[in-house]
Amino acid sequence: MSKRIGIIVGSLRESSFNQMIANSIPELVDSAEYECISIANLPLYNADLDHEEGPDPVKHYREAIQKTDGILIVSPEYNSGIPGVLKNALDWASTPTRTAVLIHKPAGVIGATPGAKGTILSQQQIRQTLDATQSYVMPAQKMYISQITDKIDSNTRKLTDDTTRKYLQRYVQSFLQWINQVERLNE
Repeated sequence: MSKRIGIIVGSLRESSFNQMIANSIPELVDSAEYECISIANLPLYNADLDHEEGPDPVKHYREAIQKTDGILIVSPEYNSGIPGVLKNALDWASTPTRTAVLIHKPAGVIGATPGAKGTILSQQQIRQTLDATQSYVMPAQKMYISQITDKIDSNTRKLTDDTTRKYLQRYVQSFLQWINQVERLNE
């Protein structure tokens, strides 16, 4: 049975490079089912609103994550850190504490940027946040995509760099193996 992967993009920008990377994943690894889980309509986290289901957008967001076998986060880096919109989304998915949808959920982190450092700093913060949620973050494997503007076709907004495409494909294949490992641990 194929795995169901949720993809969360940590940018709301219409022409997001990271959304473009997320859109490339299903064509590179077609042995899984993918769903992009939108974070655009989530309210700012407020513990006063955080009950078992939360506001409707939160309820739908949590249900979407719950239905997945694993979560891939594809995110830019803003001011050397995690984008606020993504941190907000992770906060909503990390509660209620005992039943949060991220508990024991396999997770992977990918990031693209026009800069030279490839989202290293934001990925450290994302991983730290996921660790705090008790997610099972894929160890060792890292997917930093630097100088993304040189690796896409500006007209089609498609990833065209063969090396990056192969690297992304290997990363997602490793993530699918990670999900299988986590499932065996949880049996």
